[in-house]
Amino acid sequence: MSAASALERLLKRDRTIALAGLAALCALAWLYILMGAGLGMSAWELTTLSLFPHLEAADMTPDMPGMDVGGAPMAPAPWAFATWALMIAMWWIMMIAMMAASAAPTILLYARVNRHALAQGRDKFAPTGAFAAGYLLTWLGFSVAAAGLHWALERAGLVSAMLMGSQSRWLSSAVLIAAGLYQLSPLKHACLSHCRAPASFLAHHWRPHVSGALRLGALHGGFCVGCCWMLMALLFVGGVMNLSWIAALAVLVLVEKALPAGLWVGRAAGAALIFWGIATLLV
Repeated sequence: MSAASALERLLKRDRTIALAGLAALCALAWLYILMGAGLGMSAWELTTLSLFPHLEAADMTPDMPGMDVGGAPMAPAPWAFATWALMIAMWWIMMIAMMAASAAPTILLYARVNRHALAQGRDKFAPTGAFAAGYLLTWLGFSVAAAGLHWALERAGLVSAMLMGSQSRWLSSAVLIAAGLYQLSPLKHACLSHCRAPASFLAHHWRPHVSGALRLGALHGGFCVGCCWMLMALLFVGGVMNLSWIAALAVLVLVEKALPAGLWVGRAAGAALIFWGIATLLV
């Protein structure tokens, strides 16, 4: 079998390989989160259903972890290097679990366009994995920043070290209102427009070769981060490992990007978040 025919067979299977890889990656990411992301507790134990999660901290008793014998909150332990690595990994894998489904249409379209370009002799082989890797590396950068913010909020006593969610009505309200306003902002919709139109994105930003695929994936990831970063900040309100919040945000992101009514759903969610933030100040 010639090298050319082997490459042709690989290209014909590239879309199938990409789809199977995405499905496996998403499943493994969700399994990692469900198992507790190495934190020593199942995610189910960290999941609560509450409209005002910051009140959970007020229900803690002196006998519970995180309180001293006098009932006052104890200062959280400093993060060691291993803790930093664990928290960055937790954020990154959580982002993969939440974003893989909404990114799949663009990644699969890239595989199709790349195959067509190679068949026409207009490009060299640029595997879909390079595009996906660029996308995931952008979210790794976001995860490093999110872990740093997580550390700062925990050290300031605004985020619970145990529940990993807000224990301040002011923080909860500020994040909810800010997320709602961002949902309605021009910047949000400029980024979302690229995510909702993968064909247009690839046509305008295509780059050849493996390095080009990596940069193109990173650029797409940048638009996705620009679209969703404030939604991800809502995890500081409900709890970073709260499965109900993780699942709800993942569904909202998918609806915004994939469904015809996604723009209106996003705007409605923005209005609801603003009212929710105002209500949080009053409880």
